[in-house]
Amino acid sequence: MVDILKTILPIFVIIFLGWSLRRLDFMQEGFVKPANRLVYYVAIPAMIFREIAEAELVQQFSLILVAATLSPLILVGLAGLILVWGLKLQRYRVGSFLQCSFHGNLGYIGLAVAYYFLGDDGLTRASILAGFVMLLQNFLAVVALSKFNTEPKRKLSVFTLLRRILFNPVIISAMAGMAFSLSGLHLPVILDRSLSILSGMALPLALLVIGTSVSFAQMQQQLRLTTLISFLKLILLPALGLAFFYFLGFERVEYLPALILLASPTATISYVMASEMAGDADLATAAISVTTLISAFTFILWLGVGS
Repeated sequence: MVDILKTILPIFVIIFLGWSLRRLDFMQEGFVKPANRLVYYVAIPAMIFREIAEAELVQQFSLILVAATLSPLILVGLAGLILVWGLKLQRYRVGSFLQCSFHGNLGYIGLAVAYYFLGDDGLTRASILAGFVMLLQNFLAVVALSKFNTEPKRKLSVFTLLRRILFNPVIISAMAGMAFSLSGLHLPVILDRSLSILSGMALPLALLVIGTSVSFAQMQQQLRLTTLISFLKLILLPALGLAFFYFLGFERVEYLPALILLASPTATISYVMASEMAGDADLATAAISVTTLISAFTFILWLGVGS
C-alpha cells in the first residue's frame, strides 16, 4: 500500500499544481492549448513508439489479453445504454453520457500511472494495449455521439468516422511501433536519444495540462450524472476487466497494465468530441473533472486489489 500511495499521490500533486497554476493565470489559455497539442501529437506518440519499437513484441503481446481488455468496454457501453433509458435523458446528452462512461484518459494519466508504478516494462505493455483500447474507445465514442446527434448537419460520413478513429496519433504511433518491433530492426542511436528526450517531456507536461481542465463549477451542476458516469468508468469497467483477467488466469505482470488503462478517468478528448458532434460538452467537462479527481482514490483501490 505504501508503494501505491508513493506512486499515485505525486501524480495527483502535479495535476493539482496544473489546476493551481491555471487559477493563478500562470498557465494561460495561450499556453495550455499549444502545450496540449504538443503532448497529444508529439510527445506521447514519440514515447509510445519508442517503448514499443524497442520491445520484444512476440513475448509481450497476447491476443487473448487484448480481447479481455476490450470486452469490458463493450459491456459498460451496453450498461450505459440501459441506464440512459431509465434516466430518460435528452437525446443530445445520451452520446456524451455513454462516451464518458468508457472513454478513458490513457495517454495522459493511464500511461503515467503504468510507468511510475510498474516501470519501463509496465509502460511498454500498457503502450501496446493502449493502441487497441483507443481504437475501440474512439469507435464506440464516435458511434454513440453520431447515433444520438440531434443536428443532422453535424452527422459524420462513414469516411469521416473512419478517419477520426484511425488517425489518432496514439493509435498510429502504437501500430508503427509494433511494425518496427516485428521488423527486427533497431532504432539508430541519434533517433533513439531524440525520442527519449521527447518522451521525458510527455508525462509531466500531460499531468499539468490535465490539471488545467478541472472545473469545480461544472462538477456541481452535473453531480447526478457524473456520479453515475464515475461508477461506470472507475468501478464497473475495471471490475469487469479484473474478473476477465482472473478467469483467464493471467499473471499480475500481464494484466496490471491493462487494469490501469481500464481504471483511467474520462479522456479530455471527450469534451472536444462532444463539442464537434453536437453532444453535451458541459457534461463532458464535468465528467472529466469528477472522474479525474475520484480516480486518485480508485487507482489506489484497484492497484491494491490487482497487486
